[in-house]
Amino acid sequence: MLYLNEKDLKSMGLNWNETIDGIEQTVHCLETNDYAQPIKPYLRYRDPINRFIALIAFVGGKVNLAGLKWISSFPKNIDKGLPRAHAVVVLNEADTGAPEAVINTAQLSIVRTASVSGLMIRYFEKARPMTKANVAIIGWGPIGRHHYKMACEVLKDKIDKITLFDVRPIDPATIDGPYKDKTVIAKTWQEAYTDADIFITCTASPAPYVDLKPKAGSLQLNCSLRDFKTSILDHTKAIIVDDWEEVCREKTDIEMMSIERGLKEEDTKSIIDVVCNDVMSTYAPEEAIMFNPMGMAVFDIAIGRYYIDKARANNIGQELD
Repeated sequence: MLYLNEKDLKSMGLNWNETIDGIEQTVHCLETNDYAQPIKPYLRYRDPINRFIALIAFVGGKVNLAGLKWISSFPKNIDKGLPRAHAVVVLNEADTGAPEAVINTAQLSIVRTASVSGLMIRYFEKARPMTKANVAIIGWGPIGRHHYKMACEVLKDKIDKITLFDVRPIDPATIDGPYKDKTVIAKTWQEAYTDADIFITCTASPAPYVDLKPKAGSLQLNCSLRDFKTSILDHTKAIIVDDWEEVCREKTDIEMMSIERGLKEEDTKSIIDVVCNDVMSTYAPEEAIMFNPMGMAVFDIAIGRYYIDKARANNIGQELD
């Protein structure tokens, strides 16, 4: 059994196109029903802001693994100088059930989240080719920073400007990469939002605050799921989710749209529709598209396979009895 920690994963580097390819291949497994994924349970106690989540899945195809991600989210850790999230992923051979690997770091989860967003950008850009793109990222924690790196790699020289905003001051020294000179720090989220062709939320916001009309024809990547007020439905009907049953709960923006505005599953499209049915091309060019991912265990398993294969090819990690 292979053991990998955060140092191991970071030593392998990141090829965003490869991780996005892995997510894309897994969507095809969803489309052919070559997967299993029960609804993930949440564990809370004492302070309800904190939570543990168990994400369990089997993925067929080239992944051919079953596994569990056990992840905690303690938002107040940030004020203590601690990571908000901790995670352990256990992966088993699909055909025998034998343990294949343990990956002890939240890094895998962060890479999974940004790679799913990268897949949405890939298909958005395919449906609506851009020569210049204004990207905005709200939240400059680990997930926001990895989205920054991912967007730079996926969009490359199509990037015209990247705008960052966080309720905590952003240290310019934390911004690095080939598009640093095209990156600006906004004073308000509105400043970042208004002209964004691709708007990405990576916050731990306790309540929605985005109440403005999005830029026409833009992509809204609602990664943190609790940033948009239900008034967004006044401006777009192009609502995409990763999985309706997963995302329409836990007081997400989608659940609030369902409760307050009567949004139903049939009013939305899924990530399968994006990859397998080219749904982004069916929306009017001026309509903003909003993607709401609760986070699917199958994608964690897929990124786990990516790291297992890369680690073994480069003799990284520790083999345990």
